[in-house]
Amino acid sequence: ALRSSVHARMYSYDSRPDTSEKETIVKLLYNIGSKKEVEQYLRHFSSVESQKFAVIKVGGAVISDDLATLASALTFLNRVGLYPIVVHGAGPQLNKRLEAANIEARYEDGIRITDGPTLAIAREVFASENRKLVEALERMGTRARPITGGVFVADYLNREKYDRVGKIVRVNREVVESSIRAGCLPILTSLAETPEGQILNVNADIAAGELARVLEPLKIVYLNEKNGLYHGTTGKRIETIHLDEEYEDLLKEPWVRYGTKLKLKEIKELLDTLPRSSSVAIISAEHLHKELFTHSGAGTLIMRGHRLFSEQDLANVDSDRLRALMMAHDPEIASGAATAASYWQQLAELKKDGGQYWIYGDEPYQVAAVVTRKPGQTVSTLDKFIATKAAVLGNITDNAWKLIARDHPQLIWSVPRTDDNLSWHFERADGSWAV
Repeated sequence: ALRSSVHARMYSYDSRPDTSEKETIVKLLYNIGSKKEVEQYLRHFSSVESQKFAVIKVGGAVISDDLATLASALTFLNRVGLYPIVVHGAGPQLNKRLEAANIEARYEDGIRITDGPTLAIAREVFASENRKLVEALERMGTRARPITGGVFVADYLNREKYDRVGKIVRVNREVVESSIRAGCLPILTSLAETPEGQILNVNADIAAGELARVLEPLKIVYLNEKNGLYHGTTGKRIETIHLDEEYEDLLKEPWVRYGTKLKLKEIKELLDTLPRSSSVAIISAEHLHKELFTHSGAGTLIMRGHRLFSEQDLANVDSDRLRALMMAHDPEIASGAATAASYWQQLAELKKDGGQYWIYGDEPYQVAAVVTRKPGQTVSTLDKFIATKAAVLGNITDNAWKLIARDHPQLIWSVPRTDDNLSWHFERADGSWAV
C-alpha cells in the first residue's frame, strides 16, 4: 500500500523484528566472524535497554557520498533487534550552500562562526539531510523518526566570539526514548535550543558525546570514510587503543597533532565519564558490522581498559585473584585435573632449574597469561592464556597479546582443535601446523 506520509507509516505496524528474518540475518553475520563471537556480541548488545546499545555520529560527508551503505548498515542492525541512535552533521553540504549564497564560511578556534544568515541556511540543510537519511531507511523498510529539535538544550558558547553557537547544558532523553518505544530509529540533527527557544548550532561530535553521557551506551561510534585512525609514521590502521595503558605515550608521538590530538582528548574525556563497559569505535559504514560483531574488528576501537602488568615472580602477583580466575576459566584447573598450587609449583621448579616465566594480566584480573622459557632456549612458549567474557568483549585480550608479542617476538603455543576461539589464534600466528 502507498503511504501518505512518513509519520503515517511509523505507527502503522508492529515494531518487533520478524523472528525468521532475524535468524536469517544473524546467519549472514557468520560470514564475517565465527558463530560464537557473533552470538556473544549480539547477546551483549541485547542485554541492555534499547537506548543503551549505541550512539552513532554520522558525518555529513557519509550522508552525501555513502547514503545507501549507511542506510543498509543501520537497517541490518535494526533487523537483529538493535536500535542505534544516530546524530548527524552536514558540514560539507552547508559549506556548499553558503558558497552558492556568497556567504563566507568563517571559523574561530575550529568552531564555525554562525551568524543569522548562516544559521538560517544551516537549519534548511540539516532538515534536508535528515530527511534524506530517514527516507533512505524507510525505503528499506526500517522505521525511522526525524528529530530536528527538542533534544539538546544549550546556552551560548560565547556569543561575541562565535555568535549563534551553543554549549549543551541539558539533554531531553525522553524524545529519543519515545522514538525507540514506538519502534523507530531516532535520527537526530545536532541543532540545539536555548530555554527561550533560540536555535543554536552545535558540532555533531560534541552533541553525540553529550547524548552518550546521558544514555551511557555500550558503543559510541564515529563513522568516517577512512575506516579508523591511522598511525602517522607507519601508515597502518590502529586496531585498538587502551587509554589507561597507552594514552600518555600516544600523545608524545610526533604525528599526534592538531585534529588527531584533539579527537583523542575528547574521546578520553568522554570515556572517563562513562562506565568501563563503554567504548568508542571509529569505522566506516561499510565495515560497521565487522567492527561490532567480531573480536578482530575492522576500524579503530578505543576504550579505557586497565593498566597491564608483567611479573617474573609469583610473589608480586595477587595469588588469590589469579587462582579465582584460573579456577573459573582455565579448563585444566576448572575440571580438577590440576590445581593452581601444583601449577605454581611447576613454575617455581622451572625457575630453580634456570628457566624463566612471565605472568601477564590486568588490574582487575580479567585476563592472565603465562609465558615460559626452558633453560638454554631462546624461543618462548605461551603456556596459558585465560580471560573472562568481559575481557574478550572489551578487547582486553588484544591489549595483553600486544604486550606479550612485544616481549616475545618468537613465541609458540598450542590450541585444541575444539577451541571456541580458534580463529583468534590463527589471526595472531605467523604459521601453524596440525598434530
